[in-house]
Amino acid sequence: MLGRWVVAFAFFLHSSTVYRRVKNSTYNLLENSNYPYKKYFDFMMILLIFLSVYILIRQVKHEMSLSWLFFNNYIISLIFFIEYLLRLWIYSDSTKVVIDQYEHDLFLHRPFSLGKSLKTIVKHKLEFVFSASAMVDLLAVMPFFHEFRLLRVFILFRVLKLFRYAKSLRRLISILSSKKFELLTLALFAMIIIIVSSVLIYVMEANNPASKINTLFDAVYWSVVTIFTVGYGDFVPVTHEGRVVAMVIIVSGIAVISFATSIIVSAFTEKLDEIKEEKLIDDVSKLERFYLICGYSSLTHEVIHRLKKIFKHIVILEKDPLKAKEAQSEGFIVLNADPSSLYTYHTTQIQFEEQVIAVILLEDSDVANIYTALTIRELNKKIPLYSILHHHENRKKLSLAGIDEMVNPHLLVGLMSRRISHQPIAFDVIHELRLGHGGTVIEEIVLDSGMSKRFFELLLHPLFHQRLSMLGIYQNRTQTFAFNPDPSYEILAGDVAIVVANKALCSEFRDHLHGKKIK
Repeated sequence: MLGRWVVAFAFFLHSSTVYRRVKNSTYNLLENSNYPYKKYFDFMMILLIFLSVYILIRQVKHEMSLSWLFFNNYIISLIFFIEYLLRLWIYSDSTKVVIDQYEHDLFLHRPFSLGKSLKTIVKHKLEFVFSASAMVDLLAVMPFFHEFRLLRVFILFRVLKLFRYAKSLRRLISILSSKKFELLTLALFAMIIIIVSSVLIYVMEANNPASKINTLFDAVYWSVVTIFTVGYGDFVPVTHEGRVVAMVIIVSGIAVISFATSIIVSAFTEKLDEIKEEKLIDDVSKLERFYLICGYSSLTHEVIHRLKKIFKHIVILEKDPLKAKEAQSEGFIVLNADPSSLYTYHTTQIQFEEQVIAVILLEDSDVANIYTALTIRELNKKIPLYSILHHHENRKKLSLAGIDEMVNPHLLVGLMSRRISHQPIAFDVIHELRLGHGGTVIEEIVLDSGMSKRFFELLLHPLFHQRLSMLGIYQNRTQTFAFNPDPSYEILAGDVAIVVANKALCSEFRDHLHGKKIK
């Protein structure tokens, strides 16, 4: 009967949208670094930690008001205790354990085993209870029992909770843990040296009236201070034998510190690329809106420079490390990851609905773009997808993969400009002129110095007047563009005139400009 009630309650909680929403929100607040409100929670907890430590230091020599002591001993401790219970709650899904056990027993046609499910739940919860971070959390609650004066020092364990809220500190711990074996070996070596040297110096110095090293604790203290090259000078060996031991300890201490330094430096060196990648992922997760480009090439370079004139946030996914480095050297935001892999989007935590405006597929082959499109469509059905089309026969396949627009490489920049601007018709017109559809084109005509008079006279000639339009002249020397200049404008060598007309008429205009007579 009890098992039936437990199963029914587990199904009720599992299907309850309110329960799932509250648990997910709690998890995001405590564990999800990308959750927008987590930084405010972390800041509040860090503030409480420093406040409690301040009160501990202040009350050593000053009387604190009862309200402050009550706040420190009860309110802060209660907040930390509630946080501890919430972390215990979200650590594992107990309802899922019960449901899985029930479905397993039902499949095997046997009674539901409540004991097994409870055993699994307790096992999962104990994993959390005996974890290092959870034990620090629990010790931070100890000042709640402030009547025991000794327990007040447990306030200092609250400082260790900073590792939970400061991501940089957690990263430091993860780097050092990668060299755990080397550091433990070095610590064991240092411990052996301290034990041996402590015994030796105690034997050599304890019976000498002039020596201050009279107890084994004094010997251990001296050994620790000496091996780590601090040397306070409050305990100094006076016998020749003791001084020999001191020399050996000093040399050993230098070796220990050198080895420790090399281990830590090598750990940071090995993890440097990973740290940079994590920092980059953090930066990307903070971007509100950006364009996602898959694949880096010369075309990507052109697309980015065009897009950056209108929208500054652009993120590139490139699986080739060499290409990724090349893009990074250009100053672009690049993640060295495979855009066709689901793992990439889970690790980078890119939110398509909230962050990505559109995805542009610029990989080296249609097959690669199809795989990437299928992966993105699995994550989001509505995000706009644009892709270059390397081979015309693959158009249908790219369309079936969910790509909205497919264009040849030289058309992509114009298409994107039209889509992202607020003047799509104007961009369509300019794009058509560049392609020459309908016979009308936009042409660049290189000019020479001393050509000003002839150039403006030709524009007024009946053959070209009202049939050829000049948009302006680009001055190569100053790299400026003059729209529709008047006849007094001085043309210099290397200037370029931008004209719009029929292709044949543009060619005729160029010939007459360079000396051909008009019939």
